Amino acid sequence: MNVALHLSDGIVDAPTSIAYAAVAAVGLAVAAGRARADLDERTAPMAGLVAAFVFAVQMVNFPVLPGVSGHVLGGALAAILVGPWVGALCVGIVLVVQAVLFADGGLSALGANITNMALVGIAAGYGAAVLLRRVAARRGVGLVAVAFVAALVSSVAAAGSFVVLYAIGGDAGVPLGSVAVALLGVHVLIGIGEGVFTALTVSAVARVRPDLVHLLRTARRPLPHPAVVVP
Repeated sequence: MNVALHLSDGIVDAPTSIAYAAVAAVGLAVAAGRARADLDERTAPMAGLVAAFVFAVQMVNFPVLPGVSGHVLGGALAAILVGPWVGALCVGIVLVVQAVLFADGGLSALGANITNMALVGIAAGYGAAVLLRRVAARRGVGLVAVAFVAALVSSVAAAGSFVVLYAIGGDAGVPLGSVAVALLGVHVLIGIGEGVFTALTVSAVARVRPDLVHLLRTARRPLPHPAVVVP
C-alpha cells in the first residue's frame, strides 16, 4: 500500500468529499478574514516566500519505508513564520495549485487535503508552539526545540485527521486499522524529519530577521528574576 497524506480521487466517498470541501471553504474564508490583521508591507512578502517555499518542499518526496514515500507538510513552518491564519492560506493555495496544475492530489479530495494539512495540521502545530511560546522567546536552543516539536505534532495531527476522515467515508477497500497503523507510523518518522527541517529554517530566519518570525513577535519574554534587596 502506498501511504501518502495527499489524497487522490476515490479514496473517500462523495458525501464525505463534499462535506470536507465545505469545511475547507469555511476554514479558508475565516483564515482570509483574520489574516488581514497579520499582513502589512513587511509581512506580505514573507507570506509569498513561505508559500513558494512550502510548494517547493512538498513537491519533493523521500523514501520512508519500502514502497512508502512522504514529503514535508510545511504547516508548522508557515504558522511559526507568518502566523496560523496567513499560514493556512499559504498551504491552502499551495494545495490548490498542486491539484489543479500538477495533479498532485485529486480534485474531489481537495477539500479533504486542505482540511487535513492547511487547517488541522497548522492548528495543531501552532497550538503546540503557543503552549511552548515562553521557551521560544529565549531564542537559540529554545526556538529550535519549539519548532521541532511543533512540526512533529503538525505532521502526526494531519495524519490523524486523515484516519478520522477514512473512518467516516473511506472507500479504498483497505481496513481502517491498517490505514491507521501505517499512516501514523510513517508520519511519526516524517514528522521527525520535518521537525529538523523546520527547526533549521526557523532558526536561520530568526538569526537574520527575528522581527519576521510571527511566534517571536507574539511571545512574552521570560520575566527577570526579582532583585533581592538587602536592607
